[in-house]
Amino acid sequence: MEQELENNINSNLKNNNEIEIKQNNFLNNAIGEVANTAIDVGLRFVLPDLIENQIIEVKDTLFNEGLKEGINKAIEEGINLGKSVLGIFTGKFENISQMQNAIKKGGIIDGISNVIDNVVNKGENKGKLSNNIASLIRNGKNVILNNISSNIEGLIENQSIKVDKLEKYNNNWRVFYNNKDFNGMELEYKKIKNILKEIVPLENTINSAREIENIHNLIKNNGKNFNVSEYELELAKKI
Repeated sequence: MEQELENNINSNLKNNNEIEIKQNNFLNNAIGEVANTAIDVGLRFVLPDLIENQIIEVKDTLFNEGLKEGINKAIEEGINLGKSVLGIFTGKFENISQMQNAIKKGGIIDGISNVIDNVVNKGENKGKLSNNIASLIRNGKNVILNNISSNIEGLIENQSIKVDKLEKYNNNWRVFYNNKDFNGMELEYKKIKNILKEIVPLENTINSAREIENIHNLIKNNGKNFNVSEYELELAKKI
């Protein structure tokens, strides 16, 4: 059992080095999705006289001119700039506050604004967007950007709520552990596993969750018997 536990710890140590990549992927995808939704809503607002099929054609034109790629690049560059401004030289966010500040200071909205200008100009110059539609998008660009900004704030707030829930589940698990109540531990452990799938992989939350996972599996593999050696328990607490 000790060898199995050591292998599990070594695996976790390796995974810890991948947190930065996972964080970036999570944020790129999540912010990209909220930006896409905001653009859908924004185009319908700034182009009220167009029917659904026409709106889709406009959006397709913008995407063909590089809207998606441009937004992805703006997000990536904004996150990296925000980390640099905040002095996060490890490349990894430790908490939601760091992530929130990095997104604000990274100028993601300004980057997306430039992308919109660029793809609209390309579409207009190629004759794929009429002068009138291009003008309406430019004049209504702030509506789109405000929607994106609002959606990003909502994303961060939602993540903060989920991190708070995770902390609650962690504390509940520890209470059951101290009371040697494995059934209670199992209930909270399932909640922890489920909510981790929805949370940006922050180092602090990941480390805490891993410690709980190691101890939980140690007890479970011991026949739900809390009588384990100090050596095994100390190994389980190492991240």
